Amino acid sequence: MKLHDLQPDKGSHKPPRRVGRGHGSGRGKTAGRGTKGQKSRTGGGMPAWFEGGQTPLHVRTPKLHGFKNRFRVAYAGVNLSALTDVAPGTLITPDVLAHDGLVRAAKTRPQPLKILGGGEAPKGVTVHAHAFTRSALDKLTAAGSTAQLISWPDGAPVEEATEPEAAPEPRAKGRSRTRNAKPDAQEVEEVGARADDAASDTADAAADDDTADGDGSAQEGLSKPDESES
Repeated sequence: MKLHDLQPDKGSHKPPRRVGRGHGSGRGKTAGRGTKGQKSRTGGGMPAWFEGGQTPLHVRTPKLHGFKNRFRVAYAGVNLSALTDVAPGTLITPDVLAHDGLVRAAKTRPQPLKILGGGEAPKGVTVHAHAFTRSALDKLTAAGSTAQLISWPDGAPVEEATEPEAAPEPRAKGRSRTRNAKPDAQEVEEVGARADDAASDTADAAADDDTADGDGSAQEGLSKPDESES
Protein backbone atom coordinates (compact mmCIF):
# COMPACT_ATOMS: atom_id res chain seq x y z
CA MET A 1 0.00 0.00 0.00
CA LYS A 2 1.25 3.43 -0.92
CA LEU A 3 0.34 6.88 0.34
CA HIS A 4 -1.84 7.69 -2.67
CA ASP A 5 -3.85 4.53 -2.04
CA LEU A 6 -5.17 5.82 1.28
CA GLN A 7 -8.81 6.97 1.25
CA PRO A 8 -11.41 7.63 3.92
CA ASP A 9 -13.81 4.93 4.96
CA LYS A 10 -17.22 4.83 3.36
CA GLY A 11 -19.67 7.14 5.14
CA SER A 12 -16.99 9.17 6.88
CA HIS A 13 -17.00 12.99 6.98
CA LYS A 14 -16.13 14.70 3.75
CA PRO A 15 -15.06 18.37 3.74
CA PRO A 16 -17.38 20.76 1.89
CA ARG A 17 -16.60 21.84 -1.64
CA ARG A 18 -14.59 25.08 -1.81
CA VAL A 19 -16.01 27.46 -4.40
CA GLY A 20 -14.70 30.73 -5.74
CA ARG A 21 -11.05 29.72 -5.60
CA GLY A 22 -10.06 30.50 -9.17
CA HIS A 23 -10.71 29.12 -12.63
CA GLY A 24 -8.49 26.11 -12.14
CA SER A 25 -10.69 24.72 -9.35
CA GLY A 26 -13.68 24.33 -11.66
CA ARG A 27 -15.80 26.37 -9.25
CA GLY A 28 -14.27 29.78 -9.75
CA LYS A 29 -15.62 33.08 -10.99
CA THR A 30 -19.44 32.72 -10.39
CA ALA A 31 -18.88 29.80 -7.97
CA GLY A 32 -21.72 27.74 -9.43
CA ARG A 33 -24.34 30.50 -9.07
CA GLY A 34 -24.73 31.20 -12.75
CA THR A 35 -24.81 34.66 -14.31
CA LYS A 36 -26.97 37.41 -12.86
CA GLY A 37 -30.41 36.95 -11.45
CA GLN A 38 -31.95 36.80 -7.98
CA LYS A 39 -30.31 33.54 -7.01
CA SER A 40 -26.84 34.79 -7.87
CA ARG A 41 -26.95 37.68 -5.41
CA THR A 42 -25.80 37.58 -1.84
CA GLY A 43 -28.84 37.06 0.38
CA GLY A 44 -31.01 36.30 -2.62
CA GLY A 45 -33.18 33.28 -3.11
CA MET A 46 -36.73 32.22 -2.33
CA PRO A 47 -38.23 30.41 0.62
CA ALA A 48 -38.81 26.68 0.45
CA TRP A 49 -42.61 27.09 0.11
CA PHE A 50 -42.39 29.46 -2.88
CA GLU A 51 -44.40 28.11 -5.85
CA GLY A 52 -43.52 30.48 -8.65
CA GLY A 53 -45.87 33.27 -7.63
CA GLN A 54 -49.07 31.27 -7.22
CA THR A 55 -50.85 30.94 -3.89
CA PRO A 56 -48.72 28.59 -1.79
CA LEU A 57 -50.08 25.35 -0.42
CA HIS A 58 -50.12 26.44 3.23
CA VAL A 59 -52.31 29.43 2.32
CA ARG A 60 -54.86 27.70 0.10
CA THR A 61 -55.33 24.80 2.52
CA PRO A 62 -58.44 25.27 4.73
CA LYS A 63 -57.75 25.67 8.43
CA LEU A 64 -59.64 23.88 11.19
CA HIS A 65 -60.38 26.51 13.79
CA GLY A 66 -62.15 25.79 17.03
CA PHE A 67 -61.79 25.09 20.72
CA LYS A 68 -60.09 22.07 22.26
CA ASN A 69 -60.76 21.41 25.91
CA ARG A 70 -57.48 20.75 27.67
CA PHE A 71 -59.23 19.25 30.69
CA ARG A 72 -61.44 16.77 28.82
CA VAL A 73 -61.36 13.28 30.31
CA ALA A 74 -61.19 10.52 27.69
CA TYR A 75 -62.80 7.27 28.88
CA ALA A 76 -62.37 3.71 27.67
CA GLY A 77 -65.98 2.66 27.09
CA VAL A 78 -67.37 -0.86 27.50
CA ASN A 79 -70.98 -1.71 26.67
CA LEU A 80 -73.12 -3.94 28.85
CA SER A 81 -73.43 -6.34 25.93
CA ALA A 82 -69.81 -7.43 26.56
CA LEU A 83 -70.76 -8.49 30.12
CA THR A 84 -73.92 -10.45 29.34
CA ASP A 85 -72.34 -13.91 29.74
CA VAL A 86 -70.78 -13.17 33.15
CA ALA A 87 -71.91 -15.56 35.86
CA PRO A 88 -73.90 -14.15 38.80
CA GLY A 89 -71.84 -13.17 41.82
CA THR A 90 -68.80 -12.15 39.73
CA LEU A 91 -66.80 -9.05 40.58
CA ILE A 92 -66.00 -7.06 37.43
CA THR A 93 -63.12 -4.59 37.70
CA PRO A 94 -61.10 -2.62 35.14
CA ASP A 95 -58.16 -4.99 35.61
CA VAL A 96 -60.37 -8.00 34.83
CA LEU A 97 -61.71 -6.37 31.67
CA ALA A 98 -58.20 -5.40 30.56
CA HIS A 99 -56.97 -8.97 31.17
CA ASP A 100 -59.82 -10.39 29.07
CA GLY A 101 -59.13 -7.91 26.27
CA LEU A 102 -62.44 -6.08 26.56
CA VAL A 103 -60.78 -2.70 27.17
CA ARG A 104 -58.80 -1.23 24.31
CA ALA A 105 -55.27 -0.34 25.36
CA ALA A 106 -54.54 3.38 25.11
CA LYS A 107 -51.71 4.45 22.82
CA THR A 108 -50.37 7.23 25.01
CA ARG A 109 -51.67 6.93 28.57
CA PRO A 110 -54.11 4.69 30.48
CA GLN A 111 -57.75 5.77 30.43
CA PRO A 112 -60.46 5.42 33.09
CA LEU A 113 -63.24 2.91 32.47
CA LYS A 114 -66.80 3.92 31.65
CA ILE A 115 -69.69 1.46 31.44
CA LEU A 116 -72.08 2.25 28.59
CA GLY A 117 -75.70 1.22 28.32
CA GLY A 118 -75.60 -0.75 25.08
CA GLY A 119 -77.07 -4.25 25.34
CA GLU A 120 -78.57 -6.23 28.19
CA ALA A 121 -77.15 -5.98 31.71
CA PRO A 122 -75.79 -9.08 33.51
CA LYS A 123 -77.72 -10.30 36.53
CA GLY A 124 -76.39 -10.42 40.07
CA VAL A 125 -72.89 -9.04 39.42
CA THR A 126 -70.88 -6.21 40.94
CA VAL A 127 -69.28 -3.78 38.50
CA HIS A 128 -66.48 -1.42 39.53
CA ALA A 129 -65.88 1.43 37.09
CA HIS A 130 -64.81 5.04 37.08
CA ALA A 131 -68.04 6.23 35.42
CA PHE A 132 -71.47 4.93 34.40
CA THR A 133 -73.99 6.27 31.95
CA ARG A 134 -77.55 6.84 33.18
CA SER A 135 -78.92 4.05 30.99
CA ALA A 136 -76.25 1.63 32.26
CA LEU A 137 -77.13 2.41 35.89
CA ASP A 138 -80.83 1.88 35.24
CA LYS A 139 -80.26 -1.47 33.51
CA LEU A 140 -77.89 -2.74 36.20
CA THR A 141 -80.34 -1.79 38.93
CA ALA A 142 -83.21 -3.48 37.12
CA ALA A 143 -81.11 -6.65 36.70
CA GLY A 144 -80.25 -6.80 40.39
CA SER A 145 -76.59 -5.92 39.90
CA THR A 146 -74.47 -3.43 41.82
CA ALA A 147 -72.65 -0.47 40.25
CA GLN A 148 -69.75 0.84 42.34
CA LEU A 149 -67.90 4.04 41.44
CA ILE A 150 -64.14 4.02 41.97
CA SER A 151 -61.68 6.89 41.93
CA TRP A 152 -59.03 7.51 39.32
CA PRO A 153 -56.25 6.43 39.24
CA ASP A 154 -56.00 4.63 42.61
CA GLY A 155 -59.30 2.75 42.20
CA ALA A 156 -60.65 3.36 45.70
CA PRO A 157 -64.44 3.07 46.21
CA VAL A 158 -66.29 6.37 46.01
CA GLU A 159 -69.46 6.99 47.97
CA GLU A 160 -72.14 8.90 46.12
CA ALA A 161 -72.57 12.29 47.74
CA THR A 162 -76.13 13.13 48.72
CA GLU A 163 -77.23 16.72 48.45
CA PRO A 164 -78.10 18.15 51.90
CA GLU A 165 -81.57 19.59 52.33
CA ALA A 166 -81.62 23.34 52.34
CA ALA A 167 -82.44 24.75 55.77
CA PRO A 168 -85.45 27.10 55.84
CA GLU A 169 -84.51 30.74 56.12
CA PRO A 170 -85.42 32.35 59.48
CA ARG A 171 -88.40 34.66 59.17
CA ALA A 172 -88.03 38.17 60.53
CA LYS A 173 -90.30 39.27 63.36
CA GLY A 174 -91.40 42.46 61.69
CA ARG A 175 -93.13 42.66 58.35
CA SER A 176 -90.51 43.11 55.69
CA ARG A 177 -91.26 44.14 52.16
CA THR A 178 -89.00 44.56 49.17
CA ARG A 179 -88.79 47.75 47.22
CA ASN A 180 -90.94 46.59 44.31
CA ALA A 181 -93.42 44.49 46.33
CA LYS A 182 -97.07 45.60 46.23
CA PRO A 183 -98.91 46.13 49.56
CA ASP A 184 -101.92 43.97 50.29
CA ALA A 185 -105.52 45.23 50.76
CA GLN A 186 -105.34 45.24 54.58
CA GLU A 187 -102.26 47.46 54.56
CA VAL A 188 -103.96 49.85 52.14
CA GLU A 189 -106.99 50.11 54.45
CA GLU A 190 -104.77 50.73 57.49
CA VAL A 191 -102.83 53.47 55.69
CA GLY A 192 -106.08 55.10 54.52
CA ALA A 193 -107.51 55.02 58.07
CA ARG A 194 -104.39 56.64 59.48
CA ALA A 195 -104.54 59.33 56.79
CA ASP A 196 -108.20 60.07 57.62
CA ASP A 197 -107.40 60.33 61.35
CA ALA A 198 -104.53 62.70 60.63
CA ALA A 199 -106.77 64.86 58.42
CA SER A 200 -109.50 65.04 61.10
CA ASP A 201 -106.94 65.97 63.76
CA THR A 202 -105.63 68.74 61.53
CA ALA A 203 -109.15 70.07 60.94
CA ASP A 204 -109.93 70.05 64.70
CA ALA A 205 -106.72 71.91 65.46
CA ALA A 206 -107.53 74.53 62.84
CA ALA A 207 -111.05 75.01 64.29
CA ASP A 208 -109.63 75.48 67.80
CA ASP A 209 -107.23 78.14 66.50
CA ASP A 210 -110.08 80.06 64.84
CA THR A 211 -112.13 79.96 68.06
CA ALA A 212 -109.20 81.24 70.10
CA ASP A 213 -108.63 84.11 67.65
CA GLY A 214 -112.32 85.14 67.87
CA ASP A 215 -112.35 85.26 71.69
CA GLY A 216 -109.22 87.37 71.78
CA SER A 217 -110.62 89.96 69.42
CA ALA A 218 -113.84 90.22 71.48
CA GLN A 219 -111.90 90.82 74.67
CA GLU A 220 -109.84 93.49 72.98
CA GLY A 221 -113.04 95.22 71.88
CA LEU A 222 -114.40 95.29 75.42
CA SER A 223 -111.22 96.64 76.98
CA LYS A 224 -110.60 99.31 74.34
CA PRO A 225 -112.24 102.68 75.28
CA ASP A 226 -114.58 104.30 72.83
CA GLU A 227 -113.00 107.34 71.17
CA SER A 228 -116.39 109.00 70.60
CA GLU A 229 -117.13 109.11 74.32
CA SER A 230 -113.84 110.81 75.01
